[in-house]
Amino acid sequence: MALSKQEIAQRIAQELQDKTYVNLGIGIPTLVANYIPEGIEVEFQSENGLLGMGPFPIEGTEDADLINAGKQTVTILDGGSLFDSATSFAMIRGQHVQLTVLGAMEVAENGDIANWKIPGRMVKGMGGAMDLVASAENIIVAMMHTNKRGESKLLKNCSLPLTGVGCVKKVVSNLAVMEIKDGAFHLLERAPGVTVEEIQNATEGTLIVNGEIPEMKL
Repeated sequence: MALSKQEIAQRIAQELQDKTYVNLGIGIPTLVANYIPEGIEVEFQSENGLLGMGPFPIEGTEDADLINAGKQTVTILDGGSLFDSATSFAMIRGQHVQLTVLGAMEVAENGDIANWKIPGRMVKGMGGAMDLVASAENIIVAMMHTNKRGESKLLKNCSLPLTGVGCVKKVVSNLAVMEIKDGAFHLLERAPGVTVEEIQNATEGTLIVNGEIPEMKL
């Protein structure tokens, strides 16, 4: 059974490492803050100028002045700080953010990512994605494996304008966990109840399958 958006975020949270700085992109990535594993301390950064972001607020306790880059209301943990965009992007470009979790429209087998524009459609802007993919040590993508027409979003080559080149290290989709290396998607885990064949059929790019592929544990 394919994962929900919440379950994708829950699986990505397992990739968090203690005492690291993490930027969460708009969409599915913002949900990761709700699933921090026990014993792990991370500092979530939002490029609009927030460090120490916590989980989403309980309904009725929202502060309209406290938002993330996607304009969603968030919480701030004790010791958190607020600052301007110039300071935020100095932090990003200075490579002080170790992990970035982003959504994507397309990812290519060589690690290219397209996540900011579909030609011919209105777009608010590229946001901080290009700075983030150029600066973070590790890029993990959270995405749906196929589009609404059932076409693969994991491709040999991206067809949309690129956000970054050869930068994605791992993809967690609603069907699978894949590592990108040596110009291919390497299947690491499959969603509970999803077969390797279903993942292969949904992946246009080169998919390497070695041995028995375990189911994800959430």
